Amino acid sequence: MKLKQRVVLLAILLVIFIFTKVFLIDNLDSSAANREDQRAFHRMIAGLRVELASKLDHTLQSPWEIAAQWVVPREVYPDETPELGAIMHAMATKKIIKADVGYKGTQLKALLILEGGQKVVFKPKRYNRDYVVEGEPYAGYDRHNAEVAAFHLDRILGFRRAPLVVGRFVNLRTEIKPVATEQLLSTFLTVGNNTCFYGKCYYCRETEPACADGDTMEGSVTLWLPDVWPLQKHRHPWGRTYREGKLARWEYDESYCDAVKKTSPYDSGPRLLDIIDTAVFDYLIGNADRHHYESFQDDEGASMLILLDNAKSFGNPSLDERSILAPLYQCCIIRVSTWNRLNYLKNGVLKSALKSAMAHDPISPVLSDPHLDAVDQRLLSVLATVKQCTDQFGMDTVLVEDRMPLSHL
Repeated sequence: MKLKQRVVLLAILLVIFIFTKVFLIDNLDSSAANREDQRAFHRMIAGLRVELASKLDHTLQSPWEIAAQWVVPREVYPDETPELGAIMHAMATKKIIKADVGYKGTQLKALLILEGGQKVVFKPKRYNRDYVVEGEPYAGYDRHNAEVAAFHLDRILGFRRAPLVVGRFVNLRTEIKPVATEQLLSTFLTVGNNTCFYGKCYYCRETEPACADGDTMEGSVTLWLPDVWPLQKHRHPWGRTYREGKLARWEYDESYCDAVKKTSPYDSGPRLLDIIDTAVFDYLIGNADRHHYESFQDDEGASMLILLDNAKSFGNPSLDERSILAPLYQCCIIRVSTWNRLNYLKNGVLKSALKSAMAHDPISPVLSDPHLDAVDQRLLSVLATVKQCTDQFGMDTVLVEDRMPLSHL
């Protein structure tokens, strides 16, 4: 064989070797990532049921100290949380030492301080479990049980970006009124034999109070994030205008996602993928009201998108507001870990997992069966949307490794 032919042959063999090696490494990396996703899923399923117990083993720290130490820029609580039951038990039972009107917002809430100095946000029951909220997707009062369900869905999806939430019964006469500020106390009234309050907020009205059953009110309590992690508010790039006849740009511009990708903080880092995770989360719970979102301050786009204020969800099990998924079907990208988790949850696993996760909550049953069925059905729509994207653009383009920089998208 002539020298020239040998050189050409060696070059061809070298190219084949390099491509084969790269292909095998990619497949090994992908398989390793998938195996880790599977292990994480099985860990989540094994630790899904949270029994509320008062005892904290192997530590002298308070529940509040443990929960505060959990918070880091990319998660509110860790993958494995053996202390979760004790923390939620404390949230549901610790003595209320102060009660005040809620922080700024449109919906009724109260700010409580529990024994040990921990702040929590209390949202009162407004509807029975089988009540269907008609009208726009964002219609009606906040649903306290939706906050509980959304927190557990956050656990199941492996996002870990929602503050801890648990149901709680409070006696308005003996637990709240004696420690209430004058501002909150001035909003109390009696309707029939029931103690009620209407608080202070944009839509709070004396004519529309939240009423207890006698003196006992069911609600949810959300753990306040540590003050060392101040929040920054952002307008959601796929938010609505809330003005009749005026569309947001994403509602008519098919290339809108391309414009978002050129804008900070979506032009680098994980924020755009967080937006898409959140779209999946909101679609599953039926929340079309996330016109703003919060991250930690001074994060330069590295902080997670924190899943706060999820109470405008689980209002109507028949709701199929596809526009909530606009970030997903317009950008056609999704994290590999999110895609894997969604696939593990199909065939009724999501409904079963959600039901199991909420079984020991003080206000259980948290959701009615129609709402649980609706979550399973919406999951199929999410999977179908991703399939449409992969059919059009290919798996390699649509499925993005979690830490891949945006320039690769």
